[in-house]
Amino acid sequence: MRRTATAAALLLVPALLLTACSSSKPKSADAATPQASASASATQSAVPVPPVVDSTDNLPAVTGAFGSTPTVKIPSTKPGSAFVVHTVSEGNGATIGAKDFAVFNFSVIDWTTGKTLAAAYGKGGAPELLQPTQQVLAPLQDAVVGHKVGSRVVVVAPPAAATEQMSASGLQQNNVGAKDTLVFVVDVNQRIGAQDSVQGTQQASPAGMPSVDATAGKAATFTIPAAARTPKALQTGVLIKGTGQKVLAGETIVVQYTGATLADGKVFDSSWKDAGAFATVIGQGQVIPGWDQGLVGQTVGSRVLLSIPSALAYGAQGTQGIPANAPLVFVVDILAAA
Repeated sequence: MRRTATAAALLLVPALLLTACSSSKPKSADAATPQASASASATQSAVPVPPVVDSTDNLPAVTGAFGSTPTVKIPSTKPGSAFVVHTVSEGNGATIGAKDFAVFNFSVIDWTTGKTLAAAYGKGGAPELLQPTQQVLAPLQDAVVGHKVGSRVVVVAPPAAATEQMSASGLQQNNVGAKDTLVFVVDVNQRIGAQDSVQGTQQASPAGMPSVDATAGKAATFTIPAAARTPKALQTGVLIKGTGQKVLAGETIVVQYTGATLADGKVFDSSWKDAGAFATVIGQGQVIPGWDQGLVGQTVGSRVLLSIPSALAYGAQGTQGIPANAPLVFVVDILAAA
């Protein structure tokens, strides 16, 4: 992900995961998706977390507009022992479910020192992505899941809910004491459901590229002209132009996709046939080069057609379900980037 070093230390870095995590790849991803390699999972012993309560007693004052860095005034009194999750302002968007992806901004303040440990807002602090198959610190999980898009949520996390977990995971760089209480302010920006697709009217494929029949909820199908079966270089076509931000190398994108062999149009894999929306880091060699080169620079909300020569796909080795030296075609819906 693209993020500040401090934010990386607090969120989805494997060393800080509190339980074993798995990637978001569909069941058949080892064989047929553009995933280059699976990351190792780490297992940590979770520290018991107290139950969540909603209270305004001894709560830090949070001001500022949604989507901008909040101003947080810590009370002069000592923090209590409760694990508090309180909605400062409720949005009117969809509610984030446990099986949804979510994009959010957040700030973290150490109650004891008053120092801001992370501020994932604006320049140098890109939004973060919560993935349903990865577990993060309890305060972030509880500030996002169950809340509506557009909401600002404040969390007061006693040591058992935050700092002890980070300490157990080896966090050193933030100098957070094992008995420190942390304050999180979270703005919930976007929900992405497992069955979501991009919106808009699909345009015809560029001349010389396969045509695509894409219906939400189903694997796309391709019609392959004879001249399109052996591309000499990567070809891209934007079938729906999204209005979101440009995808940057190093970001994590959430997509729906269907892939087929160009020789015969046979679909070998689709997110629609597996677990639904799929998340991966882009532009960093974690997927096949055709994806890295073809999706970086596209805009969120776009449907992109990729005709990929074998050298930018699986090459001479092929993979399960894909022959050696097979050129491929993908249609990809870019649902989010963070």
